[in-house]
Formats: sequence, structure tokens, C-alpha cells
Amino acid sequence: MNWLVSHAPLLLLNAVGYLLGWSAFLLSGTYRRRFLANAAQAGYGFAELRGAVGHAGRMVAELPRMWWGPAPRWQWDDAGCIAEAYAAGRGILFLTPHMGGFELSPQALAADYGPAHGPMTVLYRPARQPWLAKLMSTARERPHLAAVPTTLAGVRGLLRALRRGEAVGLLPDQVPPDGMGTWAPFFGRPAYTMTLAARLAQQSGATVLLAWTERLSWGRGFVIHVRARRQALPADLGDASAALNIEMENMIRQCPDQYLWGYARYKQPRALSS
Repeated sequence: MNWLVSHAPLLLLNAVGYLLGWSAFLLSGTYRRRFLANAAQAGYGFAELRGAVGHAGRMVAELPRMWWGPAPRWQWDDAGCIAEAYAAGRGILFLTPHMGGFELSPQALAADYGPAHGPMTVLYRPARQPWLAKLMSTARERPHLAAVPTTLAGVRGLLRALRRGEAVGLLPDQVPPDGMGTWAPFFGRPAYTMTLAARLAQQSGATVLLAWTERLSWGRGFVIHVRARRQALPADLGDASAALNIEMENMIRQCPDQYLWGYARYKQPRALSS
């Protein structure tokens, strides 16, 4: 069954995901209230974001394909900034929000640039259930792609990768463990925001690339939009984290229908794993 789902056509997974998204929205009052509250915080009414309900379900339905099956088709919209970043030789800090097919972008970077420039390392938060944590620890690993957990050892691995001139991927709008973040505005409301992205950029001098992965209609694949952040981040970690939140907001506003508005962005952080 797992093989069948992970090798299913993207069009079929998107159709099933659409139904999953609307089922979750209609059946879960908690999810629905959070979705609507987060959207309203950003200035959107439900009529403007109806499409986001189906896209959230599509993201879930695509996961088996993203993790265990053949990668869907993708194309880059980057104006050469990825090649420029590798040529600079300072490492790449690849930042993307919970938007569209965000699971695909590190796979695409690893596949297209890993053979020539070394592996990409991504950070993930381990699940609390042991069986799921074990599954997640290997699901994202593909040729030229490695995954490290949100532990101190994992963070040290990210910094070493950047200093070797390799690429590192983070989700800056993910709520970090307690002690690894600061409260900074996100769509005008304080949200516990990781300081890790800013610290890695400051300590390594890496080139910061901002990306989001657009899901195309009718199972046609994805377009990965990438641009470089040209300005240096502020020296203060709080100011730097707030600046990156603004970058995430700008990307989300490019295609709000594909952002995960149901994500608990404003929750309290949990304790840091050892």
C-alpha cells in the first residue's frame, strides 16, 4: 500500500488532498478557527483564501510521494542566483516558509546542484512518537540530501556544512524549541521565531536565498521561485529574526492560497531536546 501511494500520479494525490483539506476544515473546529484567525491576522478574509483549504490537503497527500516515491517535476525561477551563490563560496542558507510544495525544494536543490557542490543539509523537528521519529529521520534523506534534527548536535552540523561551502535549508516560520528563538512580529502579532537562521548567516557569512515552491494545477509539478537577499542582516538577533519574518511575509503574499494558514504559528515553544 505504501508503495502504491508513494508512486501515485500527482494529479490523483492532488485530487485526494483537496478532499482531505476540506474534510479537515469542516470537521475540525480547532483547525478551522486557527486557519481563519491566522488569515485574518494577515488581513485576509475567508473568501480570499478558499483555495488554501484544498492546498493544505494537497500538501499532506503529496508527502508519501515526496518522501518515498519519485520526485515530481520541477523547474527553477531563480535568475541564476543559485549559481551565483555557489560561486561566492560562502555556503548557502536556503530559507522557505510552509508554503506550496516546500518539501520538494531541498530535494530539487540536492539533485540539481549536489553532485557538483556537495550535499544539502535540512533541519527537521523530530516527532514525539518514537515510531514516527524513526520514520522521519530517514524519509527526507536522498542522494546529496541529509536531514538533521532540531538538537544542539544538529545545529552544529548545519554550521559545519555552511563553512564547507555547502547548502543548508530551514523553515524560518517554524516554531523553534524554547531557548532557540525570540518573540518577533509575524503579520503584526508576536510569534516565537527562530534565531537560528540569523545566527547561521552571521557566523558563516553564507549567502541567504529566499524560496517558495509553487504547486501547479492539474498535477503538472512545481515551480521553485528563488531570489537572493542582498542586504546584510542586522547585527542584533531580534532585529535580524524580525527582518526574516518580513521576508517570509513577502513570499506568502505572493501566493497566499498556498500557505498553510492552519499551522499553529503563534503557539508557545516546547522544551529543547538534548
